Amino acid sequence: MKKGVHDNKYEDLITWLKSVREAKGLTIRDVGRLIDEPHQLVSKVEKFQRKLNVYEFVQYCVALEVDPYEGIDILLN
Repeated sequence: MKKGVHDNKYEDLITWLKSVREAKGLTIRDVGRLIDEPHQLVSKVEKFQRKLNVYEFVQYCVALEVDPYEGIDILLN
């Protein structure tokens, strides 16, 4: 089982989250406020310096108003 932040599927997932954020016109600071976390966390996630856990991933999806299952599909396919 790959566990690193540089796994191709994980990178695809984070790239998807970042593209959704940008498409909605949200900044890293906006997402930080929406998930009640420091904006540095969001920045580190998007730069592949920190990995999201499952709970954080769902929070992120809720904040971006996207279905977490779309992200899970990225990981599975």
